Amino acid sequence: MLVARGYYGGDVVELKPVDLTTIDAVLLDMDGTLVDSDAAVERAWRAWAGEHGIEPAAALAISTGCTSEHTVRRLLPHLDDAAVAVSAARELELQYDDLSDVTPATGAHELVAVLERLCLPWAVVTSADVRLATARLGAARITAPLLVTAEDVAHSKPDPQGYLQAAEQLGVTPGRCLVVEDAEPGLAAGRAAGAMTAALKGLTGDVCLDNLGQLATLLTDAAGGPRV
Repeated sequence: MLVARGYYGGDVVELKPVDLTTIDAVLLDMDGTLVDSDAAVERAWRAWAGEHGIEPAAALAISTGCTSEHTVRRLLPHLDDAAVAVSAARELELQYDDLSDVTPATGAHELVAVLERLCLPWAVVTSADVRLATARLGAARITAPLLVTAEDVAHSKPDPQGYLQAAEQLGVTPGRCLVVEDAEPGLAAGRAAGAMTAALKGLTGDVCLDNLGQLATLLTDAAGGPRV
């Protein structure tokens, strides 16, 4: 059994044993995980908050890992469903064309190369809609073999529906999937799906990572193959 270790600022921290040789699929969040879009997301929410007289920090504090509609509903609870949809659409509109500094996350291309070399099925599961997800993945030069977006599910993260759907479409048992996330709602969704979790940005998962390149190395070592 491979014992995966977490990385915090370069320090190796022992976690519970995780046998990465049992992983049959990798399910990745998009924003902040596979794609570095933090600056674009922040600009959009700051602009939207300014239009509504809301402190930008309040929007940024709860938007990570959630759909725009979910965030709008929490920030403006007096709005009815139709008004929430209009306001969320406005926030998304601010994001669609803001791709100037959207880039692949550190180690993203390395990880994709390892997944493809190992013939390990993978998918992107995002709270973004298909238009935004397609645009950002394109800007990062990443083509996902399976993309599950906000339109594909009735319930967004932390509900596990997206990850359960991805596992089903890949023909893999959720318990043999590794969910990779940078936000607590996504990690909660992965755990609720029964999957193993890999956490970025100092969060706690079964595996903790500084970047996706470290996951590429762990998977390569688990497979007993050469590193890329």
